[in-house]
Amino acid sequence: MSIWTEISPTPFRVEYVDAAGVPTRTLRAGDPTAQAVVFLHGTSGHLEAFARNITAHAAYDLHAIDMLGHGYTGKPDKPYEIADYVAHLIDYLDAVGVDSVHIVGESLGGWVGARAAVEHPERVRSLQLLCSGGTVANPEVMDRIRTSTKEAVTSDDIELTRKRMRLLMADDASATEELVEVRHAIYHTPEFVAGVDNLLSLQDMERRLRNLLRPEDLARITQPTLVVWGRQNPFGDTPEATALHEGIPGSRLELFENCGHWPQHEQAELYNRLSLEFIGKAAG
Repeated sequence: MSIWTEISPTPFRVEYVDAAGVPTRTLRAGDPTAQAVVFLHGTSGHLEAFARNITAHAAYDLHAIDMLGHGYTGKPDKPYEIADYVAHLIDYLDAVGVDSVHIVGESLGGWVGARAAVEHPERVRSLQLLCSGGTVANPEVMDRIRTSTKEAVTSDDIELTRKRMRLLMADDASATEELVEVRHAIYHTPEFVAGVDNLLSLQDMERRLRNLLRPEDLARITQPTLVVWGRQNPFGDTPEATALHEGIPGSRLELFENCGHWPQHEQAELYNRLSLEFIGKAAG
């Protein structure tokens, strides 16, 4: 099963949107008259991370984007902080005429989504945090992300990209060869190579600390919030998920078995049912 055959039961298009001067790759699908859902990937990721979720969510106006500096989206030459990612997201929503959105954020995408919910509450209808980053600064995890990504980007050896993808998964088989090849191609575009340190900037301790979501920030999230976590998440143990859940008033926590850092992909059938129930309730 290919990424594109997984998506193809639903009409879709991939295009570039000018988000305040940043060409932004986006996959659009679903019902443009319905409430909007935006999928936000993790560090060094790209929109294909949500291939197994598009068709299931086709009752909504779907947007899966390559975030600032990632995938095939534009790469301004500066270290990216969370405010930059949030500004790019808001610029994208403005460009496509979406007033408010249900955010599904995985890893870095959850960090960005949570900050957007705090700073732009009128733009966020609901929030899903899938193995979200942004609440801790663990030097070991930060080094693992930085080192594995830089090794894969600076070498042509596809085995290093395969290793980077498998790091995300509880089961190596979930890192399909197609996903490995897609990421390898992205990692080795000249623009990505030149800008990799910018998108890894949050692995610098000083910069990360000033961008963290503090308890007082989590307490300001008033939107319906779903926290989903894999019990084999290599970038954060379940107490991190519990603390995130307890810090956000009224949030819901779901822990997935046999799952690493990509619950929406590794446990797609279970995740899709859960997400549709959650969004449906939040959408009224």
